[in-house]
Amino acid sequence: MKIKILRQKRPDSEPYWESFAYEGAKDISVAALLDTLNFSDDIINDSGEITERIGWECSCLQGVCGACAMVINETPALACETFLRDLDGDEAVIRPLRKFPVIHDLIVDRSSIHENLKNTDMFIGEYRPGGGDHARQYDAAKCLKCGLCLEVCPNYTDGGSFYGAVFANDCFLVASRNRDKAGEVRKNYGSHFGNGCSKSLSCADVCPAKIDTVASMAKLNRKRG
Repeated sequence: MKIKILRQKRPDSEPYWESFAYEGAKDISVAALLDTLNFSDDIINDSGEITERIGWECSCLQGVCGACAMVINETPALACETFLRDLDGDEAVIRPLRKFPVIHDLIVDRSSIHENLKNTDMFIGEYRPGGGDHARQYDAAKCLKCGLCLEVCPNYTDGGSFYGAVFANDCFLVASRNRDKAGEVRKNYGSHFGNGCSKSLSCADVCPAKIDTVASMAKLNRKRG
């Protein structure tokens, strides 16, 4: 199997493609594949040249942390949950998320997700429940902040005023868990999501936690109305 990876040594350097040959079983995840390619003392590309280890992030390797988010065969996904056997053809094309600055190879800077939450004070604070929709709250709380929903969003650009589905999800969670903040939350929701969402709903399709973001949006949109 041919493995093609978009690499970048530093944030200010030019990206370049590098290919590797993989001859093992396909019953492994892309995360395990990257580990396999990095395992040898000398990393050899498919031209027979010694190259540097591939930079990528991981933590839990169980689809819980979201650290290994990347684009695999043009589909944003978690590397630990994407298996070679499920990819079409005999080639895996792997690149970092486009919507965030690249730090090194497949590692990107997703700090803007948390900065947007900090700048709008999107935190529950003191628990002062304003409703009993506990199943919806639990679902919203599963967000990994992986950035996959932002990668596919046609309206999101890093550094822009539209914060994407990850922000809308937290807006619902905070408004439903602290009634004293609900008014300010809905105002921020309108400014940084509601007024800019084109309803492509691709965010729901790629969410690894299978969060029903549409339900969160619907509840907040009704309150705004």
